[in-house]
Amino acid sequence: MTVLVTGATGQIGRLVIERLLAAGATVRALSRDPSRAALPTAVEVVAGDLTVPSSLAAAFDGVDAAHLLAAVGDDYGPNPAAAGIVAQAERAGVRRVTVLWRGEAGPLEHAVAASRLEWTRLEPAEFMSNALHWAESIRSEGVVREPYADVLGAVVDEADVAAVAAAILLDGGQAGRVLTPTGPEALTPPQRVAALAAATGREIRYVELTDAQARERWRAFGHTDDLIELLAGYHSAPPPESYTVSPIVEQLTGRPPRSFAAWAQEHADVFGRVSRPAAV
Repeated sequence: MTVLVTGATGQIGRLVIERLLAAGATVRALSRDPSRAALPTAVEVVAGDLTVPSSLAAAFDGVDAAHLLAAVGDDYGPNPAAAGIVAQAERAGVRRVTVLWRGEAGPLEHAVAASRLEWTRLEPAEFMSNALHWAESIRSEGVVREPYADVLGAVVDEADVAAVAAAILLDGGQAGRVLTPTGPEALTPPQRVAALAAATGREIRYVELTDAQARERWRAFGHTDDLIELLAGYHSAPPPESYTVSPIVEQLTGRPPRSFAAWAQEHADVFGRVSRPAAV
């Protein structure tokens, strides 16, 4: 079968492509600039823009299933062109889609729900790789500064999310469902910091920011007010699905999801792993 992957150069898209290729699927990738996509040679990269549905006809042509992104742009906003995307997919004879998003249902979710497509929404918990934002302060100061210290999150490895998406695209069986891939346990930010300390052999302090301090930091990063509200709302009062451990990864991939401790061990060098003295 032929599968189209949008967001193909993003952190999830590349992993979905890797899984699909390993399963023997024919993979087509959508990119606004195919010359910069840097994807495996087995992937057919086509030009197109999710905000311009008329540019997607060639991308959808002959496709059996498609992985779609609900959010677009630097501010991760809903795509106002969603209805046009779904119309192009239906016109091309696409049978099955996965829609990746975290948050309230927007134009794309509503459009696929009203279509003839076999759709599945993926709303994963927070990605483990968000901890990479802590790497510089851990290496330079041995500290992590974050708000909302008591808030739990069943953080998930992006590779597990990609594996779930690929399984649905290839095998189906999840039509009309909203699935939340999670890790195997719910952890607070300080607990994740403790796992990084164990993996790196470093002493790492957790310093809790106030809500106002967190908002000011996001503003300094250049985030829009709308995105700041989205981040503050999600991280201070996340939906139950984001901290409730889900069996979805194991059900659809046949293996348990990766733990944050295992993720931390694999990425320990990024955070400045130090050598432990040999046991005497």
